[in-house]
Amino acid sequence: MTYNRRHFVTTLASLSALPAFTPLAAHAQGTAPFPNRVIRIVPFGTGGGPIDTLARAFADKLQQRWGQSVIVDAKPGASGIIAADFVAKAAPDGHTVMFTLPLTHVNVPILQTKLPYDPVKDFSPLSMLASGGPMLVARANAPFNNLKEFVEHAKKQKTMNYGTWGTGSTAHLFGELLKRQTGANLVHVPYKAEAAVHNDLFGESLDFAWANPSTARVQTQAGKMKVMGIAGTRRVSTMPQVPTFGEQGFQGFDIDSWIGVYAPARTPTPIVDAWVQALRDITRMPDVSARLTAFGFEPLGNTPVEFAERYQADYPRMADLIKAAGVTAE
Repeated sequence: MTYNRRHFVTTLASLSALPAFTPLAAHAQGTAPFPNRVIRIVPFGTGGGPIDTLARAFADKLQQRWGQSVIVDAKPGASGIIAADFVAKAAPDGHTVMFTLPLTHVNVPILQTKLPYDPVKDFSPLSMLASGGPMLVARANAPFNNLKEFVEHAKKQKTMNYGTWGTGSTAHLFGELLKRQTGANLVHVPYKAEAAVHNDLFGESLDFAWANPSTARVQTQAGKMKVMGIAGTRRVSTMPQVPTFGEQGFQGFDIDSWIGVYAPARTPTPIVDAWVQALRDITRMPDVSARLTAFGFEPLGNTPVEFAERYQADYPRMADLIKAAGVTAE
């Protein structure tokens, strides 16, 4: 599945033309006020995972704001494809949205030639809530403390198994890029959830793994985990002592992940606007902003146009990373 520059420009142009509306404006135009029934948030990953946890925090705020019940309905499996397909086929009335990572809308569409949904045509981008990067982690008793020591150790081993939260995830791609750059035999083991990855790491079924910064911080403080480096463009305030891959001399890892919210395509403009304003306001709330920061993400809460522009910039960079990592399309 490929998307050319004209396709992205057309998408951006259409988004740029969106006027500002409110739910009251929708009512004034003769349409049903929004929201008028239960709202469903479909998060990437399993229940209890980082995105599910964040979605529940937003659900509480949305329920207070709109006076309607908001449920979080995880649909795990298939690297987020099941959840994305569910939202793509939902009624475009604003009552079903997805909280997700780039995996469902960038990585998987590049890697798989056949998907049940189109990541651009079947969705309305609402807001990119935050951006950040994953950390490379190991058990606390691992015989290495930084990336240089890790690589030296890995080269001496016959194989080293590592876990991520899905085939084609950014963590998987970074793992394969590290394998190519160092020549170490690093074997990817995909999981449906980050918690399962770390259970096997602590159970010594895995030699190392990837983690979001919030998990890494908690497990490091508990004395169970150590961190070798963080991918992406910057250090995180919650673990400022952890250097980036770039700072340690490893190139090509400076691509940030992000948390984005999508509605089905053809969602009416007044409803899109209501969502965008709500998401931006909630992202700026001190307790929510602190939660995003604790996850190791920089709070953003941008507009649909800014979200689409970031998507346009990330897509070719991710395609280059996939090529550099040697991960082939299915």
